[in-house]
Amino acid sequence: MASLADVLVRQLLDGRHIASLATENPDSSIHMVAVWYWFDGTHVYVATSSRSRKARNLQSKPKVSLMIDARDPAASYGITIAGTAQILTAEMSRNSNAQIHRKYLSEAALSDARVGPVFAAWDDVTIQIAPASVIAWDMREADRQFFGGVLGGNPAYLLPLLR
Repeated sequence: MASLADVLVRQLLDGRHIASLATENPDSSIHMVAVWYWFDGTHVYVATSSRSRKARNLQSKPKVSLMIDARDPAASYGITIAGTAQILTAEMSRNSNAQIHRKYLSEAALSDARVGPVFAAWDDVTIQIAPASVIAWDMREADRQFFGGVLGGNPAYLLPLLR
């Protein structure tokens, strides 16, 4: 088990990555979607629409999982956070969503009338995640321990991911 204070965990939470957010649908299947996020040192925040499936799922079942990974086969590392979610609205949501948008959109995009205001209107609520558990993995360490560093040191072994 990892903690929010671990270097690898903070590197991913403070970085600009795409996370995968999982919630439970009414039929007990899992809804998973790619999201932008922001970490304030205690909670993880995800901007969304109140009409989104993830927001509707969390109204009845507030359990959530969030996975962030480096998405680099030569340096594969990541974290999974499980916890409880709360839907923020009004001023709290606007402030959190502004932080998320500033993390992923340039100042030019935010000030463009075709972009910034659209995101602000589209994302009318925020999912606030209170982490209960953090799991981290680092395939670079496994490569050193079990493969003698050959996977990360040999570009011919791992195929590139499509972008």
